[in-house]
Amino acid sequence: MSRRPLSVLVRAGVAGAAAALVLAGPAGADPNNVNPIPGINGQPRGLPPLPGDTQAVFQVTGMDSPNQTQRMNVLGTDLGVMWDDGGGTLLTAFGDSAGLGVPNLLAGSMWAWTSNVVFQSHTQDPSRGIVFDGAVPNPLPSPKIPGIEISLIPTAGISAGGVQYMSMMSVKEWGDHGRWTTNFATLAASGDGGRTWAQLPNTRRGNVDGHERFQQNAFVKDNGYVYRYGTPAGRNHSGYVSRVREPDIANIDAYEYWDGHGWKAGDAKAAAPVVEGVAELSVQWNEHLRKYVMTTTDPFNSVVLRTADAPEGPWSPPRVLVEAAALPTAYAPMIFPYQTGGDLYFLLTVHNQYNVLLMRTPL
Repeated sequence: MSRRPLSVLVRAGVAGAAAALVLAGPAGADPNNVNPIPGINGQPRGLPPLPGDTQAVFQVTGMDSPNQTQRMNVLGTDLGVMWDDGGGTLLTAFGDSAGLGVPNLLAGSMWAWTSNVVFQSHTQDPSRGIVFDGAVPNPLPSPKIPGIEISLIPTAGISAGGVQYMSMMSVKEWGDHGRWTTNFATLAASGDGGRTWAQLPNTRRGNVDGHERFQQNAFVKDNGYVYRYGTPAGRNHSGYVSRVREPDIANIDAYEYWDGHGWKAGDAKAAAPVVEGVAELSVQWNEHLRKYVMTTTDPFNSVVLRTADAPEGPWSPPRVLVEAAALPTAYAPMIFPYQTGGDLYFLLTVHNQYNVLLMRTPL
């Protein structure tokens, strides 16, 4: 029996799976009850028109994307954590990705799910979009069993000492309205440029002893340190910051925690909030502003930007980039890692389409 190409399987299987999920509709933070199929999911096709200066400029993932990610069995996905591999290649890690295959009936889904996928690109000027030229599907598999581990999701990525690192959260179960619970956060590493990955068990930290504040992360480098920002699992939480010398990134015991006045070594419980009311974080030094910039969503689900002169802050009041009313199911604004002058580019997930857009906003 000959194998049919994935594009044929997509056309054959989409209608049935999508029809089942149209009736279900999205449910809170749970990605299993989504429909990423354009033309069937009830959402307008094309880039959404937005009021104000921030605009959607390119669809990065999905069947309507020029990247045609369904060819890698990524019909829908979220997040889009980006970093440079140290040699000019852009790595982008996405989270839960819906595809065709054995459905995850344990989670009540007709889709086959993978918990992470990494795409490669050599785009450094995003003004015409981000074009992928390689992919690593499902590099860190998860059993995807509710109550045990429903997903293993990348929340940050960085290159340090020639090694690629992703910060992962092990999700135990999904809740409603931006809530979920995690088993632990951990680092995963790749020594071959992101082609193969392995978890680092010695970096696992559960929801105890202050480490509950660092279950979701963002990374930025400064003056020999890697700064790791953290929030508890879910959205609308306080944000915290720790740091470590770059060679010690995989030694969690070597981290220092900002306590509001200075850096305290080895005590995650000492970490004091540096921002409030935040969700998934992305942080970068911006050469145009000569400041650090942070993107996230606020408690009202608007996309917002803050700035600071130092990694620990103080951080400015939030500036709204996309009002929640204009794109109500958007989340996880992740900053493009290369300098782009007076414009800031970031990826943004739209849950009711369950795919990722490239956004541009003037600074």
